[in-house]
Amino acid sequence: MELITTIVVGLIVGAIARFIMPGDQRMGWILTCLLGIGGSLLAGYAGQMMGMYAVGEAAGWIASVVGALVLLFVVGKLRSRTHTQ
Repeated sequence: MELITTIVVGLIVGAIARFIMPGDQRMGWILTCLLGIGGSLLAGYAGQMMGMYAVGEAAGWIASVVGALVLLFVVGKLRSRTHTQ
């Protein structure tokens, strides 16, 4: 059940990040979900290790979206780099 929750949260966070990020991100819902999960993990662990927030706090959701935005930016740059070469 934890895995399903992680996937659903990742999809929500990834969708929010794609909505916020300007421009056209050409990726399906699976990559969006993976992006959201990665952003959540990245921001969640980093924020908890720095003592910024605890598990389940609203700041964790905000940080997850920010982490997903960072990953979306990186993935967009890497994808545009491979298409231009």
